[in-house]
Amino acid sequence: MSARQAPRPVQTFSDEYLARCRELSAMDIVRFLEDFRRIHGQGESRSRLISLKVPEPLLAAFKTKARLGGVRYQTQIKNLMRLWLEEATPLGDAP
Repeated sequence: MSARQAPRPVQTFSDEYLARCRELSAMDIVRFLEDFRRIHGQGESRSRLISLKVPEPLLAAFKTKARLGGVRYQTQIKNLMRLWLEEATPLGDAP
């Protein structure tokens, strides 16, 4: 560290806070991250190219239905992913 740079602050967490964090379900964490993104107005984040194997008849039918609905099929896949996350039952609350 040079003489001009101040030391970086170190963030510490209480044992109680860490224990509460360990009790969070996966859906609690997803909700927190999504709420954080909305609050801080980051909008859409960068996209990542993925590879996904899908049976050809399923993909063809999906593309056709998307085209008939006036939406691009990849956009519809992303919409379905968002919808699933928003409507999913928290993992800890599953019947």
